Amino acid sequence: MGRGRVELKRIENKISRQVTFSKRRSGLLKKAHEISVLCDADVALIVFSNKGKLFEFSSESSMETILERYDRHSHAQRQLVPTSSESQESSWCLEFPKLTTRIEVLQRNLRNCLGEDLDPLNLRELQNIEQQIDVGLKRVRTRKNQLMNETISEMQKKAKALQEENNLISKKLKENENTLADQSTNWDQQVNITSPNTSTLVLLAPPPRTRSLPSLTIGGTFQEKEMTEEDSEIQAQPATNISIPPWMLRHLNR
Repeated sequence: MGRGRVELKRIENKISRQVTFSKRRSGLLKKAHEISVLCDADVALIVFSNKGKLFEFSSESSMETILERYDRHSHAQRQLVPTSSESQESSWCLEFPKLTTRIEVLQRNLRNCLGEDLDPLNLRELQNIEQQIDVGLKRVRTRKNQLMNETISEMQKKAKALQEENNLISKKLKENENTLADQSTNWDQQVNITSPNTSTLVLLAPPPRTRSLPSLTIGGTFQEKEMTEEDSEIQAQPATNISIPPWMLRHLNR
């Protein structure tokens, strides 16, 4: 039964890791030697262990010769391959004409849609422009109708709100009028007399006071008679046409 495939991951056991490193290092150096002999290739191998120990192999007499050759070759490759900034500038130089051409095409299409520079166009191109304008016009009308409907809906909502507010104010005014009418009725009931033609109040004058005055009779007896102030005033006035006998004056002087 053959050995199973080993999973490529770091070996956690230090002893096992060191044993595996020694075995694989020996096999790697053996393979480098074989390829240098069989294929007549210049091979240089450098290995550092986890503890920093160096292991190397070179098909030449010295490692420095191969390393110098490697440096010359890598320097020549760097000269041939441009840097990132130079490559970016070159890509921009190539992209600029494309963008300029695209801008010119877009500007020409815009002028054609506005009805300018139509002479160089053929019938098919004019039909395409007409279709594009029709599609754009339909979109514009659709958006315009949508905005108009939204505006009308908003105005209807505002009108409804104003109508409700107006109804509320009218209701309050009616309630205030009813309250004032009730108060006026109550006030009219509290007063004594109201003038039929005006809203002013007319107060009754108090009844005239009466006093008792003695009245004289022929027999010499006195009788009390109710007289009003008006009658007393009238009686207090001198009587020019009536003559009193002398014997009656004596009784009055008493």
